[in-house]
Amino acid sequence: MTISGWNKKYQEILQEFKFNEKQDAESAIILNSILIRPISVKKIKKLIKGKTVFIIGTGPSLSIAIPVLKNFKTTLKIVADSALKSLMDNGIKPDIVVTDLDGDKDSLIKVGKTNSIFVVHAHGDNISKLCLVENFKNCIGTTQARSFKNIQNFGGFTDGDRTVFLASYFEAKKIILFGMDFGKKIGRQSHTEYKDRKIK
Repeated sequence: MTISGWNKKYQEILQEFKFNEKQDAESAIILNSILIRPISVKKIKKLIKGKTVFIIGTGPSLSIAIPVLKNFKTTLKIVADSALKSLMDNGIKPDIVVTDLDGDKDSLIKVGKTNSIFVVHAHGDNISKLCLVENFKNCIGTTQARSFKNIQNFGGFTDGDRTVFLASYFEAKKIILFGMDFGKKIGRQSHTEYKDRKIK
């Protein structure tokens, strides 16, 4: 279940950022072994297909977006994990959390015990964090490499990218972005380490 053209783009990303394809594959294998009973892809499709979807990231404009989001309690919300704590602090519940597990750990675990769906991404740098998945009630695994068994590839590279790819893959009627800024500033809630800020 890999979108057309993604493999070529993935190879370009590996080359540009000098990432390790073998480590990505290893991480996906480990995540697959942890996901004994992942949720059905059909459940995600039913949630998204034909709906208006809010995609929420943690860009600098998130603080401005939060008062608006509070007025749309029933609209489907797909959230990049670094925005999770800000949303929880403001009483906004995510329907789907897209994460590579580098967001606020306490927030991830707390929301993981609810009915929110977690789309957990395996890559070479997060192998040590994959054990967090055991705290998530409803979970599916993804990779940026080859899909297999319980691991899917809907496209996308960062958490923010993958929220949009996920909504598009499952045929959302309309995709509206909040806190998804395309400038050079990184949102305050982003947990990007100093050494990675240039790449970001």
